[in-house]
Amino acid sequence: MTDSFKKKIVRVCNEKIAAKGENVGLSFYAFFANKNDNPKLLMEVAEWWILKNKLDHFEKAVKIRKIIEDM
Repeated sequence: MTDSFKKKIVRVCNEKIAAKGENVGLSFYAFFANKNDNPKLLMEVAEWWILKNKLDHFEKAVKIRKIIEDM
């Protein structure tokens, strides 16, 4: 995963937390547009989310942000 995409994940997490609070949950789809314009990146993030980190479909944004920041 590129550094720019990691920054995007942190930014989206921060925005969602600011808007909806610390308990807001996200799926990995939250980091993509509604159209599949980069299937390779989508699959990379899905693999990272599901296979590597064993995350549920929805996870707390604070948890996702922490995982990314610790990478």
